[in-house]
Amino acid sequence: MGERSENKMTFRGVRSSKFRHVYGRPARKINCYECMKITKNAHDSHFCAVNPKFVAIVTESAGGGSFLVIPIEKTGRLEVNAGKVTGHSRPVLDIKWNPFNDNVIASCSDDCTIKLWFIPDEGLMRSNMTKPIMDLHHHYRRVGNVEWHPTAENIIFSAGFDNIILIWHVGKGEVVKIIDCHPDSIYSMSFNRDGSLLATTCKDKKLRIIDPRQGMVLKESLCHQGSKASKVVFLGDTGRVFTTGFSKFSDRQWAVWSQHDLGSPLRMESIDSSSGVLFPYYDHDTKMVFLAGKGDGNIRYYEIVDEAPWCHYLHQFLTGSPQRGLGFMPKRGLDVMSCEIFRFYKLHATKDLCEPVSMIVPRKSERFQEDLYPDTVAPTPALTAEEWLNGKNRNPVLLSLKTGAGARTNKPVLYQPDYTTELNNEQKFLSVALNNRVGHKDVSNGDNQNNNVINNVRALDVTNQNKVIELKKRRLPWLEEEKTENGTIVCDVVSSGTLPMASYVAMNDSESSSDSEVEQDEPKTKTEVICFFI
Repeated sequence: MGERSENKMTFRGVRSSKFRHVYGRPARKINCYECMKITKNAHDSHFCAVNPKFVAIVTESAGGGSFLVIPIEKTGRLEVNAGKVTGHSRPVLDIKWNPFNDNVIASCSDDCTIKLWFIPDEGLMRSNMTKPIMDLHHHYRRVGNVEWHPTAENIIFSAGFDNIILIWHVGKGEVVKIIDCHPDSIYSMSFNRDGSLLATTCKDKKLRIIDPRQGMVLKESLCHQGSKASKVVFLGDTGRVFTTGFSKFSDRQWAVWSQHDLGSPLRMESIDSSSGVLFPYYDHDTKMVFLAGKGDGNIRYYEIVDEAPWCHYLHQFLTGSPQRGLGFMPKRGLDVMSCEIFRFYKLHATKDLCEPVSMIVPRKSERFQEDLYPDTVAPTPALTAEEWLNGKNRNPVLLSLKTGAGARTNKPVLYQPDYTTELNNEQKFLSVALNNRVGHKDVSNGDNQNNNVINNVRALDVTNQNKVIELKKRRLPWLEEEKTENGTIVCDVVSSGTLPMASYVAMNDSESSSDSEVEQDEPKTKTEVICFFI
């Protein structure tokens, strides 16, 4: 009798969850973005990137590649002559906003390049943007994916069809590491919570866990057996990864894996027999995974738990309009007073329309719901690029959505084209400054004075001149002075007009010693002025 009673007690009824009744709410037409020619490229990408300031959408273009950048509040019909970012010579394949600067976006393209763009707060208005603030060249085949590091500033990863992943230090504009462990095309990549590990899926049907700084594969195993693309997302700091793909019978699947043992999945389930590639989206604050297929009209959502069966199906958002791609808003851009826990920006496949879709937890109270909104990731880097490259790991800096909801970064940009100035132009400007006779008429009679100045310049230490030039070239346009208050570094990344109460304090290790940028004294003499502009 004891054994029979234990067997009967295994059924526990309906599982209790505060996200069991989550529903999708599409935006009204007045809050959508209309009349844009969304790209029809067959590449497996989102084609949309969103932050609290802008919506970026890859568009069709007759030759070259372009994408739109629309201020988040400018909904409705798009102007015919609206400005675009048109600097790529081939179609744009992926775009991602900098998580620590809402005005900087990275794009990659068929032209084998990655470009960084600075978007002014008012948007592009009616003029096209053709010149990036940084142009990164190293891939020799098209670049399909870009990802910003989640905790380190100025670190970006790019995956190309040359089967390599490049780690870029955009503060220097150079490659700091090449990860060459994939024999075929890379389908997707995802970071864990602190950015110390990278998960990838590849055309060889394998899932890999990689140490990006060492370029070593820690674990690898066969993933989904189908021939179509598979995708992966790290489940935060849980030690597990979530993948989507196809079975050998072309059924769509999802699976949960332990990052420490990829021999077999913790759980694998089939969904349906549709042909669209499934994209997983993970929200670490609510421990929910959203699945959206290309060409589907629905969005499924699941809840992740720390014990078997590891993942519970909740519900799905159903529509009759298929989607070409989906972008999503960072947590700090959501409407917390309406209990919005996730927001998609759906690119319609049959219309020129971008439609926001909010995922809502039904609550009657209009107060801030602390159980739905734990502290979330702030737009503040936890590490410098040098600290991360030297082996440091640190969890993201967090902010409270009770006071920090709607936070936007506000970093001034000073356009200083020193790092793009050609050498011949530098020589020409130098000859003008010295009243040199080469190529220019000398209208003054102070030849002796000019000769003395030239001799003084030649007598300067050449190494110091090269150091000054190198520092000027390394300086990114959006880097600003760090503010200190009582010895603590304070990152002023919140617009005072938008949210005066929120502030972000970056954690400072007493053991770490990051190299600060060398400041040059203001030139005082004529010789110093000439040397400063060499």
